[in-house]
Amino acid sequence: MDVNDPGLLFVGFSDKPETLRLDRTNRHGLVAGATGTGKTVTLQILAQALSDAGVPVFAADVKGDLSGVSQPGAPNEKMLARAQGMNLTLNPDAPPTVFWDLFGEKGHPVRTTISEMGPLLLARLMELNDVQEGVLNIVFKVADAEGLLLLDLKDLQAALKYVADNEKTIDVEYGNVSAATIGTIQRGLLTLETQGAANLFGEPALKLSDLMRVDGSGRGVVSILAADQLIQSPRLYATFLLWLLSELFEELPEIGDPEKPRLVFFFDEAHLLFRDAPKALLEKVEQVVRLIRSKGVGIFFVTQNPADIPETVLAQLGNRFQHALRAYTPAEQKGLRAAAASFRPNPAFDTAETIQGLGVGEALVSVLDEKGAPTVVARTLIRPPASRLGPATQPERQTTMANSPVRGLYDTAQDRESAFETLRARAQQGARQAELDAAQATADKQRAADEKAWEKEQARRDRVESRPAPRARSSNRQSMGEAFGKTLVRTLASQVGRELLRGVLGGLKRR
Repeated sequence: MDVNDPGLLFVGFSDKPETLRLDRTNRHGLVAGATGTGKTVTLQILAQALSDAGVPVFAADVKGDLSGVSQPGAPNEKMLARAQGMNLTLNPDAPPTVFWDLFGEKGHPVRTTISEMGPLLLARLMELNDVQEGVLNIVFKVADAEGLLLLDLKDLQAALKYVADNEKTIDVEYGNVSAATIGTIQRGLLTLETQGAANLFGEPALKLSDLMRVDGSGRGVVSILAADQLIQSPRLYATFLLWLLSELFEELPEIGDPEKPRLVFFFDEAHLLFRDAPKALLEKVEQVVRLIRSKGVGIFFVTQNPADIPETVLAQLGNRFQHALRAYTPAEQKGLRAAAASFRPNPAFDTAETIQGLGVGEALVSVLDEKGAPTVVARTLIRPPASRLGPATQPERQTTMANSPVRGLYDTAQDRESAFETLRARAQQGARQAELDAAQATADKQRAADEKAWEKEQARRDRVESRPAPRARSSNRQSMGEAFGKTLVRTLASQVGRELLRGVLGGLKRR
């Protein structure tokens, strides 16, 4: 077998070179084993081999040590000896790498929108029951009908408040929406915010094309998600990666079985995806895993025990790398037997016993052949990587980010007009309209009062004008002229009388 064949990825050595067919990597895979048995190294050599073959890779770095893939290795004597035993020349090298981080600290920020996440995954994220999930679906429908963009958490909070405020109207059209249920969802959003989910939702949203880049030399870009902090919120971690898979499933066109995949996705700590997952979510995961291969995407689940993966999903993982398992309890022994039974037996050894006896850097390997059938399981020494074993330093991260092909595209958050701003503008407009209506009502009331007063005064005047004019009454009071005239007449009359009286009397005397 020619390990230099570009269609084969050299992964290790048993009694012969063990390779992974490039045209079978979209048939998915499993990397399993107890802590400290070498799963991360296996993931690293697979990622680098895929990159060298021109395949973009996305991987979550839960412990922080996978970041070393971005730096050329410095092989020690033990690594050189292992490479020599495999007839392998170990040339230090590193694939092109882009760092991502939900919190924007150890990589470029990665975001999506509330609308893209959708009610199903949000309900999973907030641990909602069926009734609460149904109300969340109604909120999304109302937002669509009202033309409200749901981009970040404050948009969803605003939409929830709008639904609560218009409960009676919405009940008629969409079904019962209780204030108590809305309150529960709002509390769930607050919990998400404290877990750092506010960093996940917003714009600019991640473009899937930026996870599927190839550099100028034809090597696939390895995207590393810094998940050492994110893993502290397991449900957020699992939901984000499931959203990413769902987006790939929804957006990519069908291409059948290509010569090499468009993207290979490594899902570390995969048991978090399935733990306490409702039936609807499990069905969605199974659907994505079953159908996404025809879109040229391979998924490798990385976990401690194959028993962590539901059988309906496990049955679809054709390429398997099983590191050592420990079986002390009855449950662990049962898991060990199940893991051993999943391999095509090798007559040279007992699979279950061998799994327990594997050393660090050893794995049982079974991959799909050219016909799509699993190969006989082989005890394999995993090849040493050409990139660094161990984490990259912070300055090395910064240098890698400075040279990143997506530098500047996601580093600054944007907050365009969406549901929060639209509903706030409507509320402000409503408040202004209410003030105008109140002022108009006051003016109308005053005008009505003025008109009533005018009408009352006008009626009084009309009554006054319609009365007959009163008769003029004589007065015993004399004016000054009348009094003077009367006095003058009396005076003259008195004087004339006296003179006449004297004349008469005088005449009598002469006689």
